[in-house]
Amino acid sequence: MRRFQQLDVFTAVPLKGNPLAVVLDAEGLSDEQMQAFARWTNLSETTFLLPPTDPAADYRVRIFTTARELPFAGHPTLGSCHAWLAGGGQPRGEDVVQQCGVGLVRVRRDGDRLAFAAPPLLRSGALDDATLAKIRLALGLTGEDIVAHQWVDNGPGWCAVMLRSREQLLAIRPDFRLLAPLELGVVAPIHKVGAVAPGAGEAQFEVRALLSLEAVPEDPVTGSLNAGLAQWLIGAGLASPRYVAAQGTVLGRDGRVFVEQIGDTVWIGGHVTPLVEGQVRL
Repeated sequence: MRRFQQLDVFTAVPLKGNPLAVVLDAEGLSDEQMQAFARWTNLSETTFLLPPTDPAADYRVRIFTTARELPFAGHPTLGSCHAWLAGGGQPRGEDVVQQCGVGLVRVRRDGDRLAFAAPPLLRSGALDDATLAKIRLALGLTGEDIVAHQWVDNGPGWCAVMLRSREQLLAIRPDFRLLAPLELGVVAPIHKVGAVAPGAGEAQFEVRALLSLEAVPEDPVTGSLNAGLAQWLIGAGLASPRYVAAQGTVLGRDGRVFVEQIGDTVWIGGHVTPLVEGQVRL
């Protein structure tokens, strides 16, 4: 029997964020066992906590969707860190250091929230014409609907487009067959682009994460995507260094992602709400 938690990430309200399953004490499980359990939970991600192999890390995490392993993902990072701390984990430094497929990721405690340091982008730059044409066709958009675009890949393969309005973003009904194999983030301003956030509780941007290759085709709240978006938007002057993003509206969720740039580091934060705790037989 192994310790198990299920948590709701990027929300302080149960059932309004992105659920995550976490298996603590996962040492000894095979790749096949991990993938089989992730497929069984049928959540966007399931994580497995292991002793680190890097002496600079506090713990190691492996992250699985229902179909594959990911080198990095945001809501599993915050949720796994919360579970590790709640399970008695003691960081050696001020920040928690997580080891995952992209390397070491710092996680800091920010009041009653956790925040991870956005990892470097593996791919950036404008999208090519063929990719843009594919996106427009899959989303039913015209060339004028997309006001900016960028690769924002930090592991999962994200590309992103910005639309003119939140209303337009929420009205999209994607054709995921046409979108494949892209993993697409769509963002739109709620207020005037570049305006200073009036308050930490009020979102400036609405985000959608469209996963063309996954069994769950739209993610409720996505830390890795928001990390890539933040690096793009802040760097391009499309967002202030501190803003809040909303995600999950079309799915009946109410996720909130708190973004803050401090120096050269972009931090992606959110609340984590535990819902289930027990043991699992694997």
